[in-house]
Amino acid sequence: NKVFINHEKIHIRQQAELIIVFFYSWYIIEFMIKLIKYKKFYKAYENISFEREAYVNENDLEYLKNRNFWSFLKYL
Repeated sequence: NKVFINHEKIHIRQQAELIIVFFYSWYIIEFMIKLIKYKKFYKAYENISFEREAYVNENDLEYLKNRNFWSFLKYL
């Protein structure tokens, strides 16, 4: 599925920007903060900035060609 692959490519770009280890550190910390805020696992997951960026743009197969560095910050 092209949409799923695009979603995952967005995550790969995010990981590259944050040198993988910082991506996962940020991901876990943000998830924990969102879990405290929303008190629901899936709601916390879907509101992580990395996931929000990927879900909002997964249907735009040209998104990565025009994406700015650290674009996930717009979704905090």
